Amino acid sequence: VQLQASGGGLVQAGGFLRLSCAASGRTFSTYTMAWFRLAPGKDREFVAAITWGDSSTLYADSVKGRFTISRDNAKNTVYLQMNSLKPEDTAVYYCAADKDYSPRVYYTYYITYDYWGQGTQVTVSS
Repeated sequence: VQLQASGGGLVQAGGFLRLSCAASGRTFSTYTMAWFRLAPGKDREFVAAITWGDSSTLYADSVKGRFTISRDNAKNTVYLQMNSLKPEDTAVYYCAADKDYSPRVYYTYYITYDYWGQGTQVTVSS
């Protein structure tokens, strides 16, 4: 499985961006998908996840109410709509896929995920 993330860029605080992650393969609909981010000097941080079955979602507290994760199984794509962006959202954003039907309690751990995209830079200016 290959994941290709796109949609990053430079935006002013309060603005918005929509990230996309396109997956290869025919089993995308069976993967839980997630977004993580990595900022300079910080650990990799969970952002959001969406399950393979009922598309239920999970968000980090830092983005809850501002970011929305969604998926289109027909297009093998997962999205991250980011609104009301803040300078502290600046990071490289990575999409990830879990093929092992891991329990929800593990969604926030990066080791849960088997496949990773290459990352897309998001920079929010103040």
